[in-house]
Amino acid sequence: MLFNSVIFVFFALLFFGLFPLFTRRGKQLKWGFFVMFSFIFYGWWDWRFIFLIIGSGLIDFFAARAIYRYQRYKKLFLLISILGNIGSLMVFKYLGFLAENIEMLFAQFGQQTELTSTINPFFLILPVGISFYTFQSMSYTIDIYKGKLKPTRHILHFFAYLSMFPQLVAGPIIRARDFLPQLNKTQKITETERWNGLQIIVYGFFKKMVLADNIAPMVNSAFANTHMVDSSLYWWIVIIGFSFQIYFDFSGYSDIARGLAKWMGFHFRTNFNHPYLSLSLKEFWTRWHISLSTWFRDYVYIPLGGSKKGKYNAHLFMWITMLVSGLWHGAAWTFVVWGAIHAFYMSLERITKFPDRLQKLPLGKLWSLLVVNLLVLISWVFFRAQQIDEAWFILQQMFSFSGAHIPSGDAAFNGICYCVIALGIEIGVWYKLDFLMALAARRKRWLNTIFIGILIALCIILRGEGNQFIYFQF
Repeated sequence: MLFNSVIFVFFALLFFGLFPLFTRRGKQLKWGFFVMFSFIFYGWWDWRFIFLIIGSGLIDFFAARAIYRYQRYKKLFLLISILGNIGSLMVFKYLGFLAENIEMLFAQFGQQTELTSTINPFFLILPVGISFYTFQSMSYTIDIYKGKLKPTRHILHFFAYLSMFPQLVAGPIIRARDFLPQLNKTQKITETERWNGLQIIVYGFFKKMVLADNIAPMVNSAFANTHMVDSSLYWWIVIIGFSFQIYFDFSGYSDIARGLAKWMGFHFRTNFNHPYLSLSLKEFWTRWHISLSTWFRDYVYIPLGGSKKGKYNAHLFMWITMLVSGLWHGAAWTFVVWGAIHAFYMSLERITKFPDRLQKLPLGKLWSLLVVNLLVLISWVFFRAQQIDEAWFILQQMFSFSGAHIPSGDAAFNGICYCVIALGIEIGVWYKLDFLMALAARRKRWLNTIFIGILIALCIILRGEGNQFIYFQF
């Protein structure tokens, strides 16, 4: 079920209409209410995959209790939990990719295999949100193993955490130690929280429906006909467009999820903090998809050894973390290359400290900002391309600096216009205009009300095609 769909409007009206009735009559009834609606929300896409999240959740629920109760065997039960989650990812997300690569390997030696055709088509369907809820579930058992959390005794309590519908299919990835205590409390939602939630939701819909969805046709058209246009200027515009599209699409979803959570009396941490205003690659990863980057830091990089085992090992562990992060995003070599590129960037940054050096120059912060964004744009080419050779072709076009032709048509014109709007918003944030607007809103509430009303009107009048959120495919 998509947030930007009519059916979700009816779903939300029914959920919040029944919300006071179920949330004030005992914890277990409240948890059951959340679980029931979350399963309806998730099963609307394909009801069969409800059993996948149930199966994955049951493994972790009982593994967590066993870890806590039988300390002598806690490594075994943690391994069962991790294998259960990684196993479901391997089957549904990477099985086809693995089979294709084995076929290609055998073909190099003149051997023909038909592994892909022998896989049941059901296992080639990628369940929506599987990468998010498996990571969320794993963090629960790992935290219990580390002694940072006690397991819940109530299965509905656990599934209310695991399947909470606002963030179920595309994040943010919430931690059990942050959210389980919130589920234990009685939700007392103030008018201020409702108003703040509405603002965040409207901002999210504006990002998605007005900005991301209006840039998408230009980007999609370009990548559907990669070799049709050999214009350097055009490809720079397309890649800049994609950088804004994925940012506003994903941060828009996260904002809607956070706003809905506020209406339910919960708090989700901010998932994006203007990453394109970063002055270093390290800073970029503290601003982009914060819930995932901190997950990899806490559950991959630090357990490997982090920076405590010497600078050379720190580079190695960082490379492993970024490669795994790339593979998490999708079963394709383009994502692995994308992760490797960012690993290279950060190794280069650690060795040369080039952001610090740039910032010592006149207009140093601006130079650092431009260099970081240039490097990020190059990496986005591999993230969006379907094949590595396609990505190389696009990069060759971009850096040939020949040709300024832009295809005619509404898609290109609208895409460029909305890119300019997106750029203007980020420039405004760079110059702290968001702070001034927030200050004015606190002084005069009616100004903020008018502003939100304008954004709602723009979402209705200027909405683009109702595209699926990009991160649903991950």
